[in-house]
Amino acid sequence: GVVVRERKAAPEVLVVHRPRYGDWTFPKGKAEPGESDEACALREVEEETGLRCELEAELPSTEYLDAQNRPKRVRYWRMRPVGGEIELLHEVDEARWLPVDEARGLLTYARDVALLDAL
Repeated sequence: GVVVRERKAAPEVLVVHRPRYGDWTFPKGKAEPGESDEACALREVEEETGLRCELEAELPSTEYLDAQNRPKRVRYWRMRPVGGEIELLHEVDEARWLPVDEARGLLTYARDVALLDAL
């Protein structure tokens, strides 16, 4: 999910660092059996950041090959935090709220930068 919080100066997005991959990206993960993509997105954001969110608009999907050369497709939604606090318990060791332009400079993957353009 691309979690957005409104600020007076400018909206901020939440980016996370995953030490396993050494990257800065948006929270994401794999669906459990029988789980909808929407439920998966909400669960993964909460597991990785501690934030409970509401889905807003669906953003463009991304497609790429993983480290084992397998095709991956990831669906994203703009999300609004509705509860919880930043708590890093699962796969993430750092999270930052950043204005969109700063996030653009920190994100590791061009496909994630494209999501910012879609906001």
